[in-house]
Amino acid sequence: MQIHTGIITISDRASKGLYDDLGGPALRKAAEGYGWKIVAEALVPDEKRDIQRAIREHIAKGCALILTTGGTGVALRDVTPEAVREIAVRELPGFGEVMRIESMKITKNAILSRNLAAVVDQALVICLPGKPIGAVECLGFVVGAIPHCVEVLQEVPTSC
Repeated sequence: MQIHTGIITISDRASKGLYDDLGGPALRKAAEGYGWKIVAEALVPDEKRDIQRAIREHIAKGCALILTTGGTGVALRDVTPEAVREIAVRELPGFGEVMRIESMKITKNAILSRNLAAVVDQALVICLPGKPIGAVECLGFVVGAIPHCVEVLQEVPTSC
């Protein structure tokens, strides 16, 4: 299943050009490896409004899946989960649970992660860690559920 995918990197420093965005390109490579089509990419600071705007813009461009990287830690500037929850129709807690459980096998700090997935309009939004290797690993932990979830969300309701 070719899934139209958007990638949003959330980072104050990368958005100011203080360092290169490595998370977005790492997720792009992983998503392309799964056969998904990247139709939109963005780099925004750790600001709720900017994150929400980028998600809405990606949905408007036809993204059925949006992967975010960054802003899921415990720092006070990390606001990605809050930004997504404010515009979500529903949260899908199993994604975050699996990402944390599997990540705990790699690093004890995974317990600090606030990774999550939620439905915004008819799109699946998955919030991944900011570190490129962590983002790709966490995506790999949940990739099996993504095609079915996107398919269900994209179905047009039938009238009786």
